[in-house]
This record gives sequence, C-alpha cells and structure tokens, in this order.
Amino acid sequence: MSVRIFVPRDASARSLGADRVAAAIQAEARARAIDVEIVRNGSRGLMWLEPLVEVVTSAGRVAYGPVTAADVPALFDAGLPAGGPHPLRVGDIEDHPYFAKQERLCFARVGITDPVSVADYEAHGGLRGLRRALEMGSADIVAAIAGSGLRGRGGAAFPTGIKWKTVLDTPSTQKYVVCNADEGDSGTFSDRMIMEGDPLVLVEGMLIAGLATGATQGYIYLRSEYPDAERALLEAIAAARKHGILGDDVLGSGRRFELEVRRGAGAYICGEETSLLESLEGKRGVVRFKPPVPAVSGLFGRPTVLNNVITFASVPIILDRGADFYRDYGMGRSRGTLPIQLTGNIRHGGLVEKAFGVTLRELLHDYGGGSASGRPIKAVQVGGPLGAYVPESQFDLPFDYEAFAAVGAMVGHGGIVVFDDTANMARLARYAMEFCAIESCGKCTPCRIGSTRGVEVMDRIIAGTDRAGQADLLRELCDTMLHGSLCALGGMTPFPVQSALKHFPEDFGLPRSALAAAA
Repeated sequence: MSVRIFVPRDASARSLGADRVAAAIQAEARARAIDVEIVRNGSRGLMWLEPLVEVVTSAGRVAYGPVTAADVPALFDAGLPAGGPHPLRVGDIEDHPYFAKQERLCFARVGITDPVSVADYEAHGGLRGLRRALEMGSADIVAAIAGSGLRGRGGAAFPTGIKWKTVLDTPSTQKYVVCNADEGDSGTFSDRMIMEGDPLVLVEGMLIAGLATGATQGYIYLRSEYPDAERALLEAIAAARKHGILGDDVLGSGRRFELEVRRGAGAYICGEETSLLESLEGKRGVVRFKPPVPAVSGLFGRPTVLNNVITFASVPIILDRGADFYRDYGMGRSRGTLPIQLTGNIRHGGLVEKAFGVTLRELLHDYGGGSASGRPIKAVQVGGPLGAYVPESQFDLPFDYEAFAAVGAMVGHGGIVVFDDTANMARLARYAMEFCAIESCGKCTPCRIGSTRGVEVMDRIIAGTDRAGQADLLRELCDTMLHGSLCALGGMTPFPVQSALKHFPEDFGLPRSALAAAA
C-alpha cells in the first residue's frame, strides 16, 4: 500500500520551493523502493512553515516544515513515511496553537483534500449544500442566506441576502452570477488560497447563487497575477462538468448552470464591481454611475449576483448546516467567520479564520507572535491600501464591521499589514495618495485630480513647507474626495491619510496637541 504524502500546490509554498520538495520526495522514494502517492494540496495557512509536508500514518497525519529539497534524504533516514522523529517534525498540524483555536468554516477542507478531486470534496462534506438547495425553492434559499447574516466579504459588507433577493425579484430572461476574484488589496490572499486549495467550494457557492436567483451562467473574474489559481479553477470546473455538477442537468435535477473563468485586465480599479463588469464585457475598466445597481442592471444590462470568493465560499455551509448554525458565530451584525490574513512585519504570517469578535491584539500577538523585527508594533493597516492605520491604543478593537467603522476604519477583506515603530507614517500615507493617482480610472474629478494634488500637498508637508497650513489644506482635500468621489477608490483614499494625521502627527512634523484639537 502506498504512503500518501501531501505537498502544497499553493503559490506561496511553490515560491518557497514546494515543487522541488515534491520532486525530491518522489526521487528519494523511488531510490529506496518505497511506494508513495504525492498529493498536491492547498496550504494550511501557517506560512512560516511552508513548504509544509504532511504524511498519512496509522496514527494520523504528521507534518514537517519548513522543508527544503535538501532536507528530504535526512527525513527519509528519520522514517518520514511512518512519521518518524526529526527536528522539522511539527506533528499533527491541527494541534498546533496557531491552528487549534481557529473556527474553520470556509477553509474547512483547505490543506486537507486534493483540491480538484470531486471524490475527495464529497468525502469531506462537499456538495451537501448544493443537494439541499436543489430541494428548496429559490425564495427559501435566499431566505436562508438572509437569515444567516452573511455580508459581502469585500469592502462594502453589504447583506448578501438583500442583494440576492433583488436579483431574484427583478424579471429578466437572462441573469448572471459573477465572482469578483480580482483580489488586489495589499495583505490579502484568502481568495487565492480558496481558489488554489478548495476551488470546488467556489463552484458550489456560485451554483447555489444561480439556483437562488434564476441565473444560469456564471463568470469568475480572476486577477491576472494568479496563474496557479487559474490552473486549479480550470481543473476543478472540468471535473465538476465531468461529474454532472455543471452543465444542462445539474446533478440530475434538470437545472442548468455553466461557469467560465475570465482573466482580469491587471487594473486595481477592476476590483470595484461596476468597473469589473465593464472589463468583463470587453470594455475599458471605468466605474459606472449608480443607480442602477448591478443586481438590477449588471453584466450586459441584466440582473447580476456579484460577490467575492469568500462570500460564495461561505454559502455551501449555510445551506448544509442551516442559517442558525452560521449566525451563531460572530457578534452584533457581523455574523459567521472571517479568514484574516496576517502580513507585513509579523513573526508568524498566515491565514487565521475566526468568528467576528476576535481582537487585533489577539491576532497580532496570540497568533502572529508579535513583529518579525522584535520591535514594538506601531500600527496596522486593515482592509487594503485604502484602509485606515490603526494605532496600538486601538488594538483591543474587536473585528466587527460597526466597531471598525466607529473609529474611521474598515474590516474590508480582512487583510492586516503590520508596521513596527521604525515606520514613517507620513510616507506611508503619501503612498496611499500616490496609489490612488496611479490606479484611478479618471472618470471623476475628486479622485483623478484630488489624489494628484494630495501627493503634492504631502510632499510639501514632508519637506517642512508651511506644515500646519498644508495639513489644513490636506484635510479639506480629503473631505472633498471622501464625499465627492464616484466610487470607493477616491472615497476611501482619505482613510489612511486622515488616520495617519490623527494618530501619528509627529511623523508629519506636527505637534500632537494642535492636531488632536483639529481632529
């Protein structure tokens, strides 16, 4: 009987040599006449241990990491096929403190299964939500999603049930389901990890959305920089079609749903839903005026469900376990779990899936282990390059949409970028303005011109030219962008700038007391 050994196909693991490790294991096993089956799985999310190799033994799965190709002979000498002792031996990864306290709903299968095997997917709970949905009416599916409290896991956190009900109630001969997989925010990689490590859950979630709204065609708009995710998605879609999950007769139900992958155009603005739709239609990625909203007039002017990867990946478990099961996780109006990504100056970077309510301090220290540099953490940016900088004084803030909004911050896609006390917040805030100037679609004046003028104003502040006067001008400019921009790119660029001015005035050469009064 062959020994089953798991080596991740995740892009992070591959960048650290996972392909070389897999080849070395295969070659070493062949030289020793040991029969092995290598499964290329997703990443468990403990990125400092990648490439993480797991072997199935009579006592369960045993992990080793981080493994290099050069380590492989010594690992076999130590009895790798039987889970033998070695300095790189981690043991059962699910007992690891970083992993054991998580609540993995979206990521329940990631790292455990062969990502493109339908049999593996079903053996670990896959398709149960879809089979349940096929027994329900469309309105009942929408009611379950609404009752779960699921909100969009992108920036806006709009209630998913309301969006789906709007599509359901809008008459049309053709409706669409579109997945925003243009994951472009700094510090975010949970969408990529799902698409590479459990792509069939995305297929299932989009299928359920089609059943809920009457849509028969789906598109995944994929970030062009994700070739590994594209390969996994195409393999998974082909497998789903072969097993009758996609096509004209979904699981023998007589219902139709087809799914295609479309590669993005490489523009950050295409992460905005209406710009994405323009790009998907073959046009330049420019923001549309709203109303009408995409749920009423979306792709090709038809009613369209448009959510991101994590939102769709949350749907199958709601249909499988029920709305109450999902709603029991979280706090306030933030229900369920969120895959949180720890990046930047952090000792243990990776993915942590927790119910809403976990604090930043817990994430940074209990999971992240503090800064990689060993210095005090000065600030974190949550929610991408346009998220606010949160100071240490607010690290007890719970992960909750309303709690973050109350202090001028946002949860967004759950990405956290960490900075220690050597970071210059003025220069980081300047980058936000520069980023907006580069990535703006140019349609509205506050974003197109405001960001360019913002860079100029911040350069004068940093250079020491009339700092107090220029800071006042910068605040007025931010207010104009915040309230006058057509979409969130220009409307949210002020967040990092305003938060840096408020919490770190000394980095701008400004007195704290004067700024506190102005803020």
